Amino acid sequence: MLTLLCLISGIATIYVRYKQVQALNPEGKYISRLNKAGLVLGLLSCLGLCFVANFQKTAFFAVHICGAVLTFGMGSLYMFVQTALSYLMQPKIHGKQIFWVRLLLVIWCGVSAFSMLTCSSLLYSGRFGSDIVQKLHWKPEDKGYVLHMITTAAEWSMSFSFFGFFLTFIRDFQKISLRVETNLHGLTLYDTIPCPINNEQTHLLSRDV
Repeated sequence: MLTLLCLISGIATIYVRYKQVQALNPEGKYISRLNKAGLVLGLLSCLGLCFVANFQKTAFFAVHICGAVLTFGMGSLYMFVQTALSYLMQPKIHGKQIFWVRLLLVIWCGVSAFSMLTCSSLLYSGRFGSDIVQKLHWKPEDKGYVLHMITTAAEWSMSFSFFGFFLTFIRDFQKISLRVETNLHGLTLYDTIPCPINNEQTHLLSRDV
């Protein structure tokens, strides 16, 4: 349930950020392309999170690893793209401070990713036995214990860098207000021919409801 909430929150945040940048730069072609790339990368990262949550490493190792690569790989690229957008949009739209904060988070994520990839490659290289994948409980005297701890710490470090990066959107999203409207296209629910009230708009959350 918690994973589902994180997934929905992630998708909503990525989409709202995409629409915000699109609205702020309607004529910027280069920024528009980066913005679309960021949307795709963010959604792929969320898809990978779904794989990681639903396929355990001990039972579906290949699928779990593919999901982790999507989550952290595409997520890291998404952070890089958003940081590049913050750089291109300063100082007219974005401040310099938020760019440097996001750049530091990207560097943090990159160092964590490099540590995780290096240590996990050594850990699963076969030097420490073939039962490493199914191993759930580790002891300090086990072979590969240090590499396992570094890999785990790096993975959590990447996760916290992701959370920190998403928190930088709070100030940007404070500039957005959402409004829901309904369009009435017929006098009944079965009309197929446009009627005179085609352009009338009714607020969903009006006082009359």
